[in-house]
Amino acid sequence: MDEKLPIESLKIKQLRQQLNLTQQAFADAIQLKGSVADIERGKVRLPGAAVAKLLQVFGINPLWIYGDSDDQMLEIKTSILPKVVTLDANDNENIAMVNVKASAGYAHNLMDVDYYDTLPAFQLPLPEYKNASFRAFQVQGDSMLPVLSQGEWIIGKSQESLSDLSEKQIYVVVLADTVVVKKVRMYASRLRLISLNSLYPPIDVNPKEIREVWKVTAKITTNLEEPASTLDDLTREMREGFVSLRSLLGNS
Repeated sequence: MDEKLPIESLKIKQLRQQLNLTQQAFADAIQLKGSVADIERGKVRLPGAAVAKLLQVFGINPLWIYGDSDDQMLEIKTSILPKVVTLDANDNENIAMVNVKASAGYAHNLMDVDYYDTLPAFQLPLPEYKNASFRAFQVQGDSMLPVLSQGEWIIGKSQESLSDLSEKQIYVVVLADTVVVKKVRMYASRLRLISLNSLYPPIDVNPKEIREVWKVTAKITTNLEEPASTLDDLTREMREGFVSLRSLLGNS
């Protein structure tokens, strides 16, 4: 990088590339009337209105833009902890069960104690399910195949902050109007929700839309069938295919 350029020019280019945006798309995102290329080349200064938009749209720390802070993002204050927990007669926390039908109203009833009273609940006598909040959700659809199937149950552990999330885990993400089960990837201004089934495109959401996040720690399934094809089956099919191909070539 050219050290003679203003620090904000270097930071803007770094941010734009990090967001994987063209100069025009970046300008449109922050409603910049001038040229992003001129800002990145140091020919014009970054307007104050653009700095405000960077904070509003992407959560970018203005001090980072001018080299006065190492923190690119301002901390997101939105709490993703569960809003209500249920207890048994001995004040031990239950694992509430949210089936497919109940999940349709879950996001709209996060603070409604009466709603939670309608949900079945249970406990697991295992040490790893103590001293934390857990919730069970029923899987809907096939977007997380082959790991999770329709009708299976997953147990999620509550997460305190979006910064705790890992790309290697699967999460139940509660948005303002729905509940989804996805892998996640954090970007500068958004959270990408990713299905394991490639037929489903990723979904980008604003972190402010997220109400709760539960890390999937286990699943409950009644599907004990063997996989459709084992490695031995595939090897045999390939061998038979080669034999058939050789026979066809020999007869041609």
